[in-house]
Amino acid sequence: MNLRKREEQLFKAIMLLSLLVVIASLFAVFATVIIRGAPSLSIEMLTQVPKGGYYLGGGGGILNAIVGSLYLSIGAIIIAFILSLPMALYLNQYSGKSKIPEIIRMILEVSTGIPSLIYGVFVFLIMIQVGARASLFWGIITVAVFITPILTRGMDEIMQTVPIKLKEASLALGTTRYETLVQVIIRQALPGMLTAVILAFGRGIGDAASVLFTAGYTDSIPTSLGDPVATLPLAIFFQLSTPIPEVQQRAYASAIILLAIVLLLSAVSRILSRRFMKYVIK
Repeated sequence: MNLRKREEQLFKAIMLLSLLVVIASLFAVFATVIIRGAPSLSIEMLTQVPKGGYYLGGGGGILNAIVGSLYLSIGAIIIAFILSLPMALYLNQYSGKSKIPEIIRMILEVSTGIPSLIYGVFVFLIMIQVGARASLFWGIITVAVFITPILTRGMDEIMQTVPIKLKEASLALGTTRYETLVQVIIRQALPGMLTAVILAFGRGIGDAASVLFTAGYTDSIPTSLGDPVATLPLAIFFQLSTPIPEVQQRAYASAIILLAIVLLLSAVSRILSRRFMKYVIK
């Protein structure tokens, strides 16, 4: 009995230590970014595009990268959602008892583990074949291809949590499979689906490698899908690459803006999830 108590205490200590390590790591990252970037954060940085020599210490801001990241991620999440929702519904409702869903799930899981740079290279090769240049359109396509497996698997896992008895009860009342999908499964899984969308959006807006070759970079705000687009991750990378300390501090300030956007999205997803929880049968 004493041995069991010691084992329990040991595992509790390990769990507590792991929790402290994770929290301390997150705190260290946030503290480093805020301490180094806060002095350079200004209204000018949020409301102006780069002026001449911005990456060499000149004036201006990173409005082009903020707007560009939002354009890129919003366009990509719309495409990814349109592709992911039917796939997730098929995996959960129309697949029957075949092994195809499990094969598809395995492919999607492998796809989520592929580095985003590979997706960028793949789309870049397509661009070369069709003679296209880096632009907002191809950046959106790249991010959409990258986050579609992530979003599909996320929604698939959420839909699997809907009780099977609820589906059977809906069908027993005479509803069609389509009506069960829309009025039961989607309604029950909606809070979790919103969370999956926000997580995929965060992955898209925070990724730099996938759009390195396909989106290009510009100091102006794109006015069409054919224009190159700047992103916050690439803006941070370019600022950190300079040897000028003032510009490097701006990189940390840009990181604060990126963190703020991601945290704001997380807060919005939680608020919306709680509002839609009233439709969920527990």
